[in-house]
Amino acid sequence: MKMRLRWTKQTLLFGGAAAWGLLLISCVMADRTIVAPAKIAGATYVGTKECAQCHTDQTDHFGTASHARLDLKDPKVGDIACESCHGPGSLHVAAGGGKGTIINPLKSPETCFQCHLDKRAQFSLPNSHQVLNGKMGCSDCHEVHKGNAVAGTGADLEGQNATCTKCHTEQRGPFVYEHGAMREGCVACHNPHGTINQKMLVARDANLCLRCHLEAPDLGKTGQINANAIHHTAEDHATRLMQGTCWSAGCHEAPHGSNSNNHFRR
Repeated sequence: MKMRLRWTKQTLLFGGAAAWGLLLISCVMADRTIVAPAKIAGATYVGTKECAQCHTDQTDHFGTASHARLDLKDPKVGDIACESCHGPGSLHVAAGGGKGTIINPLKSPETCFQCHLDKRAQFSLPNSHQVLNGKMGCSDCHEVHKGNAVAGTGADLEGQNATCTKCHTEQRGPFVYEHGAMREGCVACHNPHGTINQKMLVARDANLCLRCHLEAPDLGKTGQINANAIHHTAEDHATRLMQGTCWSAGCHEAPHGSNSNNHFRR
């Protein structure tokens, strides 16, 4: 009888721990719809049909958007998909539009963070895009009213890179000597929301390059980039890597591509 009681307690203990672990995982992995609709003091919901009377450029194609899955309803007016991000629109309608009567997520990223909780944490890391200080907004990179909110998904890597090169024009190319990493997309090396590493790199120093360039040494091929050999000797390469990154010390300082040297030198 005692053995049975002890086994029951152990079962409850380990079963509870397992259930708690699954709950934590589900909170991290689940596709969140929304935590709570945006609020504006003194305003009430008017419904998406009211928004569509003026904002046809946004509502005509909203059915194709990733955010169209935010299928929120109000008991009185029905669909409030627009107001789930922009806040209840009664004051905006009464004023005939205008600033200060509606939420603009471009100026208020906290609206986006209601669902995208992990991105707020990434923007708080030492190296990130200037979203929290208001110098740019989420919609500068993401299309929220039509199509896929994340450009360049699937096989459309050119679309993903185009999002970045709108601002980072020097990295756009084309280059005479193209770095193959660019075909994988900018996010192969950078996390655009923020990291602890400089330039928002996903790994620091030479570890970034060695995620791909970890071939076996071949000293017979001058100019081959790999973990153990460089243009002269393996010892020379090891010494250079100890001194810094692959793109420092006059080595491969044009990692996005080069027009003058196939070893990505300027």
